[in-house]
Amino acid sequence: MKNMQNENPKINGQYQTMIVLWAALLMSQLIFILLIFLTRPQLFTLDFSQHFFGNSMAQILGFALAAITVVILSFAFRKKFNERAVQEQNPALVQSGLIIACALCEASSLFGLALAFAFDYQYFFFWFALGITGILLHFPRKDALLAASYKKHSAVD
Repeated sequence: MKNMQNENPKINGQYQTMIVLWAALLMSQLIFILLIFLTRPQLFTLDFSQHFFGNSMAQILGFALAAITVVILSFAFRKKFNERAVQEQNPALVQSGLIIACALCEASSLFGLALAFAFDYQYFFFWFALGITGILLHFPRKDALLAASYKKHSAVD
C-alpha cells in the first residue's frame, strides 16, 4: 500500500494515456476488418481450394516480407526508444516508442487491407493477425515509465 501512495501521479497519468493510445490503435484494426466486411463480404466466405498465393505470388510474397519486417522493426524501435528514455530520463520517449511500434504493427494490417482491396485476396486476415499480435505484445508497461523517470523521481524523494 505504501508503494502506491509514493507513486508519481504524473507517471500514472502518462501510463493511463499510453493505455488509451494502445487501445485506440488496437481498435483501429477492428475498424479495418469491419471496412473489409462491409465492402468485400465475399472475402469472408473462405474457399480453401484456392491457392494461397492466388494469381499474384510475387506481390503477396512482397507484402508478406514487408509485413514481417515492419513488425520485427517495431520491437527494435520500441526497445531503442525505451533505452533512450532511460538514458535521457525522459518518460515522453516511452510513449513515442509505443506509438511508433504500434503504428509499424498497424502497417502489417494495412498491407492486408491493400491485399483485400487490390487483389481480392481471401487470406488477408493473416496480415491482420500479425499486426494485431504485434500490437498486443506492445501492451504498455509502467516499469518502462518508472525507469525513464527514476533519477528525477529519486532526487525528489
